[in-house]
Amino acid sequence: MSSSTEHTEHTVSNRMMELVVAGAFIAVSMLVMYDNWRVGARWVEDGPQAGYFPFYIGAIMFLASLGTFVVTLRSQFGDTNFVERSQLKQVMQVLVPTVVFVGLIGLLGIYIASAIFITFFMTWLGKYPIYKSAPIAVAVPALLFVMFEIWFLVPLPKGPIETAFGY
Repeated sequence: MSSSTEHTEHTVSNRMMELVVAGAFIAVSMLVMYDNWRVGARWVEDGPQAGYFPFYIGAIMFLASLGTFVVTLRSQFGDTNFVERSQLKQVMQVLVPTVVFVGLIGLLGIYIASAIFITFFMTWLGKYPIYKSAPIAVAVPALLFVMFEIWFLVPLPKGPIETAFGY
């Protein structure tokens, strides 16, 4: 590979990703510690309070993440490319539609959103013709509806169409 190809393929370094992930873990562990301290993370005469063990797990997670952050910050290695652009493109081709799907669940309900999601993936990434993807996109949510709503009696998020049918 030439140096110009390597330069155009560069996205983010391993070192930067380690710092971002360690920072995210630091933030989550601080939230865990704060919330469990608020609930009660002390030892009282009848034993530990509800937040005792989660608080200390958060503290251990905080120390480990802080250690990783500091070691990575001080290190001179890890400037290699974390992911190639082509790999990142493949991940985004799945991630972005999945995020849209999750958003559609709140607007349309899980069954209609699932039908749209399945149709989209089968036609766009799978390159199936619509006459093959549409029956699958209808059958899978219908089967899930029967399984969850009727057999298991577990209600899943519904949208305006299911509401109009009285479900």
